[in-house]
Amino acid sequence: ATPLVLTGLSVALAFRAGMFNIGAAGQLVIGATCAGWVGFTWDLPAAIHLPLAVAAGFAGGAAWGAIAGILKARTGAHEVITTIMLNYIAYYLLNYALRSDAFQPEGRDDLISKGVAESARLPELSIGELTVTAGLFLAIAAAVIIWWLLDRSTVGFRLKAVGANPFASRYAGMSVGAMYILAMLLAGGLAGLGGTVNILGRPSFSLSSQYYFFLGFDGIAVALLARANPIGVLGAAFLFGMLRSGSTGMQAATSTPVD
Repeated sequence: ATPLVLTGLSVALAFRAGMFNIGAAGQLVIGATCAGWVGFTWDLPAAIHLPLAVAAGFAGGAAWGAIAGILKARTGAHEVITTIMLNYIAYYLLNYALRSDAFQPEGRDDLISKGVAESARLPELSIGELTVTAGLFLAIAAAVIIWWLLDRSTVGFRLKAVGANPFASRYAGMSVGAMYILAMLLAGGLAGLGGTVNILGRPSFSLSSQYYFFLGFDGIAVALLARANPIGVLGAAFLFGMLRSGSTGMQAATSTPVD
């Protein structure tokens, strides 16, 4: 559920700005790749290493999302087309990186990266019998921040106004192109955080080929079910996380097909 909150927020934020972000999967991959590289390459104290890895994941996803925003603002290229194309580029960039000495563990040549250092891993917290990582609280905080941004800030008002009617917004003096770029930058950063919490908080703490790309596409369904409401995304992500986690055990116990 934790990465689904973040990818769901990514899609929901873009929706509110009138854009359909199909690229959360690619943004998640780039975010995880950047966070993972910082996590297993640098040797730093945990108080510095973990925040830097999280920041790298957000920045990588934001930069990847901003490409589609800039293309939309400057050329009118539709974000559905560009984000789908960027998804494939992200997948193959990851596969290319996994073949390099910078990513591959010594003595292995399969498509898997080194493991993230202990100092860059998200701390675990126990709540009764349930063990969660700090990524859960990061995702909840992100939902609250995006809710405040959209419903309580002037920037959020401009994003929603552009999403509702870009022509009227431009007539009112708003920079429609700047709002497109900002929306996709933030959406990409959120999806990048979805990949970040996954690699920094999930055993084996390493990247692999086609790294959890389904989380980005599930994020679209989460955002739609939540009607692009950031707080609703929390509940929708929990439902989809429950289905993902419980379906295999349910099939074994009851012979009910996963589908």
